[in-house]
Amino acid sequence: MFSESPIGIYDSGVGGLSVLRAISDALPHESLLYVADSAHVPYGEKTQEYVERRASTLADYFVSRQAKAMVVACNTATAAAIAQLRQRHPGLVIIGVEPAIKPAAHLTHSGVVGVFATTGTLASPKFAALVRREAPEVRILFRPCPEWVRLVEQGVLHGPEADAAVRAPVAELREAGADVLVLGCTHFPFLRDAIQAAAGPGVPLLETGVPVARRLRHQLQEHGLLRTGGAGGLRLETSGAADALGGLAGRLLGQALRADTLPERWR
Repeated sequence: MFSESPIGIYDSGVGGLSVLRAISDALPHESLLYVADSAHVPYGEKTQEYVERRASTLADYFVSRQAKAMVVACNTATAAAIAQLRQRHPGLVIIGVEPAIKPAAHLTHSGVVGVFATTGTLASPKFAALVRREAPEVRILFRPCPEWVRLVEQGVLHGPEADAAVRAPVAELREAGADVLVLGCTHFPFLRDAIQAAAGPGVPLLETGVPVARRLRHQLQEHGLLRTGGAGGLRLETSGAADALGGLAGRLLGQALRADTLPERWR
């Protein structure tokens, strides 16, 4: 493993690109390999065992590509598989994501925080432990929104359909007293404009990309693996349709991109 080795980042689909965007901004010299596991999206409705199998397969793939670090850019996969991955590859820097419960607990004035996430994240013991640890005095309201994942995967980020999909869930938590909202799925930041419009301009929307990028940078420095010069790069791969990923990722990140298909054994 060398500082020039790539950083592997994966999600069930394109949601993890919100985390990749923050990593690219914070670590502009790094070579990034993003895998959208689109043939298996969404993870949030799958069993833990299924998500664990995909996590192990993709971790093994990143190791085969000599990755120096792996970012699990998916709340559901982090909750289901991060401990298993660290046991499987103890020499690999592995960073997960988790909903921003701690900063939300500090920000709330009403004592009520709303969390939008997938069913898999909200049902996980890891998430329950996070809430107990970081927000014992705060009332946490949960709202699974699997339909939001589907919207982002279809590239529906603005307009009447997006507005209609977010309106009722946001109103539900706001009317119950939530004055801070947590975007507990990496897909959801791509719907930020619609969610903010429904919530109101003064309501904080917390996501995880920047804290993940900060933690990754720290871990790379600790291990002597941080790349401090040279041009960074981005490669996109998918277990699904490469053309579809390239087009949608280009829209989400605002640049022309192409994608390749994962080798068959890793799909």
